[in-house]
Amino acid sequence: MVSEWQGKEILFPEQLTFTQYVRDTVEYEIPDSEHKILIFVDSLGCTSCKLQLDKWKTFISEVDALTGGEVPFLFFFQSKDYDDLYYLFKRERFDHPVCIDSRNEMDALNDFSYNPTFQTFLLDRENKVRLLGNPAYSVQMKELYLKYLSGEQETTTDKQAIKTTVKTGPAEIDLGEFPVQSTRTATFELRNTGKNPLVILDVSTTCGCAKARFEKQPIATGTITHLEVEMTPKETGFFDEMLTVKCNTDQIIQLKIKGTAR
Repeated sequence: MVSEWQGKEILFPEQLTFTQYVRDTVEYEIPDSEHKILIFVDSLGCTSCKLQLDKWKTFISEVDALTGGEVPFLFFFQSKDYDDLYYLFKRERFDHPVCIDSRNEMDALNDFSYNPTFQTFLLDRENKVRLLGNPAYSVQMKELYLKYLSGEQETTTDKQAIKTTVKTGPAEIDLGEFPVQSTRTATFELRNTGKNPLVILDVSTTCGCAKARFEKQPIATGTITHLEVEMTPKETGFFDEMLTVKCNTDQIIQLKIKGTAR
């Protein structure tokens, strides 16, 4: 996925209308800046769960502080449920200009992935992709964006960090069918198979309905730790969510939960 998109130019429709809180049209043009961050949100599933506006507000503040506000954030929403978006933006006090792409022109021009993890891009001045991945879903991706924008390279400390290896039990758990707004818990097993202690730093999810709990103390070599994920779906329907575990391993650890809320 990364190799496919790396260096690819993102195309924008000729006519763009940006709004504030969905209902109020604002005068906004895409700036001719050195970098820009594009966030595309399709109409599938729960927009609130996928978007996680609280994390985006934090990330925007961090990028603004780092770059002096020179990096624009371009939000494109495919959804036609204006009332739902209005409520969501008002509730989260998210007044950033957004483009409601009701005719799906952005996707038609660029053929985006259906995986929300790969619907966010760091673009250069020519609108070519430099980074692919959603910093709201992954702490590692967030750090990569901030490093790239600050011009930092991998440090000696990064290279010499004490690493270990991990073997997971089932990497995917089906929670089955259960009532909406109720909670089910998935328990993942992680075994430290390396020569150094395992340290889990953070767990990010692709859905705000999923909350992870994990052991914050180092896990000794040869021992097992359990990572629990509580899922409380806000809407009915099928869900299929990814979790990314940030820890002192070379490989990215990704886990998955799925099920149906009725």
